Amino acid sequence: MSTHSVDSDHTLVAEEDKPAPEPKAEIVVKGRNVEVPEHFRIYVSEKLSRLERFDRTIYLFDVELDHERNRRQRKNCQHVEITARGRGPVVRGEGCADSFYAALESAVCKLESRLRRSKDRRKIHYGDKTPVSLAEATALNALPETPPASDEAAPAVAVDDHEPGRVVRTKEHAAKPMTVDDALYEMELVGHDFFLFHDKESDRACVVYRRHAYDYGLIRLA
Repeated sequence: MSTHSVDSDHTLVAEEDKPAPEPKAEIVVKGRNVEVPEHFRIYVSEKLSRLERFDRTIYLFDVELDHERNRRQRKNCQHVEITARGRGPVVRGEGCADSFYAALESAVCKLESRLRRSKDRRKIHYGDKTPVSLAEATALNALPETPPASDEAAPAVAVDDHEPGRVVRTKEHAAKPMTVDDALYEMELVGHDFFLFHDKESDRACVVYRRHAYDYGLIRLA
């Protein structure tokens, strides 16, 4: 099994003249079949420290890097997923590109947009703003396109063949009872097309999912 080489002397250029604030939340960076160098961890920390202002209760940023081994997916072979955990709902941002740096930029951009939406919803809840419809409260702003990838050094990744058709990930999450509106809101925050939840009204497991445009569907067990 071979890996891409990593330039440990690679220098990252700061986006702003002033240094990034020290992150208060714990930042965990891990790779699935990926070796994450220290300079990339530092870069991630600098990026995420700027997002804490949207929610001061965030105590953990969970960052996961993954490499798509299918050679046909070269343009989107690097995947970054960032999960922010605080007192409120889980908020997530994902990005895919041909480099981990570009994928990180995309994931951070989506996470920032969703954290901003979450902050606005909290203001609505506490009466700081006039309530709006569910579609307006959960609809995401148009996100800028992922910046073009550069020739910067990236985390080393394994490039051996991958056999498709296997279950490669299993997730478990808390299932506190909630309304359908709350489930739709949390689905938007994690950027998924569906969301499994414990329906408060029926006291059963249900699934909301995205249909065409701004429409949603609801699946209830009989």
